[in-house]
Amino acid sequence: MSDKTGLPWLKGKPLVTTITSVCAGAFLLFGYDQGVMSGVVISEFWLRQMGNPSTVMVGTITALYDVGAVFGAILAAITAERIGRKRALIFGCVLLIIGSVLMGAAMERIMMMFGRVFTGLGIGYITSVAPVYQSEVCKPTQRGWMLGCHLSTLLLGLLLAYWINYAFYFHPGSLQWRFPLLFQIVFAIYIIVVTSFLPDTPRWLIFHESTPDRGVLVLSKLRNKPVEHQEIQKEKDDIMYSISVESEAQGSWSDLFKDGGYSGHKRFALAVGIQFMQQTSGINIVSYYAPTIFQDILGMSQERALFVGGFLQVWYICASFLTWYLIEVVGRRRLFVSMALGMAVVLIAEAICVQNGSSSAGIAAVAFVFLFEGCFTWGWMAPSWVYPAEILPLKLRAKGTALAAAADYLGNFVVVEITPPALKNIGYKTYIIFAVFNLVTAAVCWTFYPETAGLSLEAIDTLFIKDNRSATPAASVPWYRKFQWDVIARSKILVAEARQERRLARQAGRGDVEVSELKMNEEHVEKSSSG
Repeated sequence: MSDKTGLPWLKGKPLVTTITSVCAGAFLLFGYDQGVMSGVVISEFWLRQMGNPSTVMVGTITALYDVGAVFGAILAAITAERIGRKRALIFGCVLLIIGSVLMGAAMERIMMMFGRVFTGLGIGYITSVAPVYQSEVCKPTQRGWMLGCHLSTLLLGLLLAYWINYAFYFHPGSLQWRFPLLFQIVFAIYIIVVTSFLPDTPRWLIFHESTPDRGVLVLSKLRNKPVEHQEIQKEKDDIMYSISVESEAQGSWSDLFKDGGYSGHKRFALAVGIQFMQQTSGINIVSYYAPTIFQDILGMSQERALFVGGFLQVWYICASFLTWYLIEVVGRRRLFVSMALGMAVVLIAEAICVQNGSSSAGIAAVAFVFLFEGCFTWGWMAPSWVYPAEILPLKLRAKGTALAAAADYLGNFVVVEITPPALKNIGYKTYIIFAVFNLVTAAVCWTFYPETAGLSLEAIDTLFIKDNRSATPAASVPWYRKFQWDVIARSKILVAEARQERRLARQAGRGDVEVSELKMNEEHVEKSSSG
């Protein structure tokens, strides 16, 4: 394994691309695991091997993965900050390989359950670390679409899982379900091998080492500029300023629940909330149980259900490419609100079609499943994973992002556990319940979630540092905006200023210029002095 600065000759775009590939690989594994069980649980050979489990037991076996993921994310919160981003990614992949072997070799349901838990541990661990790793090596204008790449590879994992399940449907016997469960080991090995030769992040190195030298060296390699270059020194100063502000209070788990002068507890609540609300959208009715819905509710054969489910994932990944554009141009906040409302409308329409039960209604129901996945991928798949790593301060980022991922998996577990009996017992009313959840989610996001698109991680900190806050006169605020958190108005101003600054920089031929926290603080001091 190379040292914490990586290979000396790997720098610039090739280095960032390689880091993106391993971080995206973590989400490919996440997507593959979400999709693979959808075909396994309807395999008659798997059901026979597991002793013909009941519907509730099938839901439990499936959901144990999310239990493991919750604890994997918590384990990442405890250990990842200490061992660093790259080593954490490798450790999580080792856990996943153990789980995959246990599942693929399972002879009865207990072994399968242990395999699901270990696989979940690995996925929870690596998906807690990967967004932090990626966000800490990207420029602000790259962060959204690069983390959008994670979305697309997640969906590629889903796509692979569905079509591998379909291909092995024609191979009767235990190979029908064992090969799909074991295949994911290939991707885990890729991540382990490649990550071994990559650097840790500049922010982690500067924060944890006695001198900033190695952190600045990695920063220069990422930007492909000399250490003494103005841009490198400016970014180093921004990072060190942010660290100095956050280090005024002693770092601990309790800081997640304290203001600390930078609204740490509120930012932690935003991170946890956005990932939990992703699961209450109802997406796992589609991703885990689409073939089951097609087969049991819409009356398709097993082969046809798998076939349509495979094309559903083709649409899913094609729709995801639009998110690369929307996440920066439209912004996180608008996507959260608009797509939550869109999913609510689609779920109500889906409920009407399922309740109707006619063949034409069945066709419409399938179309609405496709539309629902489009709304989810545009507004909630990537943005909800980007947001925690952006909104949390550096000293809380590893712990907070990991616990936010744990909230995602906890929500995932609850939804996956209740979906089979809910669809069986109350049918179409299940969709109405999740439609209501989406309406509540839209209201919460509109009220509390500020925009972060295009802002540096250090600039986002200034939104919450009390010394940098300026009150907006109450008379100038429309009545309906008085229900919003005041940080939202400030974030809109800061995002607009950042875009204007980059626009002027491009017009002047000076390239991409980011908002500097130091500059903003200097302006604040100057205004205070002149006042």
